[in-house]
Amino acid sequence: TTYIAYTAAEMRQTFGRYLTDEVVANLLETPGGLKLGGEKRKVTILISDLRGFSAISERVSPEEAVTIINLYLEQMTNILNHYQGTINDFLGDGIFVMFGTPVHREDDAQRAVACAIAMQLEMDSVNAKLTAMNLPILAMGIGIHTGEVLAGNIGSQRRAKYTIMGKHVNLASRIESYTVGGQILISDDTLQEAGSSVQFESAMQVRLKGIQKPVSVYDVSGIGDRFNLFLPKTTEIFVNLPSEIQLQYRLLEGKHLITEVFHGTLLKLSPNQAEIYTDYPLELFSNLQINLLIESEAYLQEIEPTAKDIYAKVVAQKSQTNHHFIVQFTAISNELVTVLEKLRILATS
Repeated sequence: TTYIAYTAAEMRQTFGRYLTDEVVANLLETPGGLKLGGEKRKVTILISDLRGFSAISERVSPEEAVTIINLYLEQMTNILNHYQGTINDFLGDGIFVMFGTPVHREDDAQRAVACAIAMQLEMDSVNAKLTAMNLPILAMGIGIHTGEVLAGNIGSQRRAKYTIMGKHVNLASRIESYTVGGQILISDDTLQEAGSSVQFESAMQVRLKGIQKPVSVYDVSGIGDRFNLFLPKTTEIFVNLPSEIQLQYRLLEGKHLITEVFHGTLLKLSPNQAEIYTDYPLELFSNLQINLLIESEAYLQEIEPTAKDIYAKVVAQKSQTNHHFIVQFTAISNELVTVLEKLRILATS
């Protein structure tokens, strides 16, 4: 009996490094827990992703990249466990989490939203540790959606995985792709499920790939009741540049960079955003790779080529009749942050 108990505990500890405690219990304790197949379940899906981590990993050593991602994942995992989210997978620098399977709870949607807010608040601690180690800081976006999926052991007799499948998984991923760093977007289904305790800054209609009708998403700012968690409010203060700075940019589709180069000008700057002008009719939420064409080499001569790229997302159009857009920086090197700070100081002096 002692040997069996020891072996079972050892199995739980070993599998627990790769699966959540609830999935391990489902596999070891439930009759037929290892049987292939699934059932329909209503779940709330949380998907997080780091903004510009691929660009960051190009500027640091492989060892430093592993240190960064492990520190981030460890702190996020602690929060996910606290809010009883089931980690389905680590998707590179992203996390795919389920609330509602294998164990269903009435407050799954509420806990998912509260968990997302706690994760964003924890990023201050993550970045403080990275700064102390002289490593690049991180920014994370989170998308949440609620819907009916197929949940169960999927695969073959030789290799299987407890996971969820269905269109709502893809929808959650699409919603996450519209976020910028520090943002949480949730679907209308999640908002209805979570209830009035969820607070949001704004609502918008987005057109998701593969979905014919526009989808309503909400920019979460906090959740009340027993959770009482709120994101800090930030206001972007723009300064007019004394002279326009020419720039060139390329569009990103998913992880792929389009080869065609477009031109524009940088008009205004804030710490996290910029106003640009371009003749090309950009769409909201487009992802861009921007290079500043600064004539004075003094600004850029000390910066490595891979550190000169600015990754940004189009978050607003200034008006319907011109080509002025607001872009939010999603990934930018520390060296280039210094350059932009100098430009803002010059603009106010």
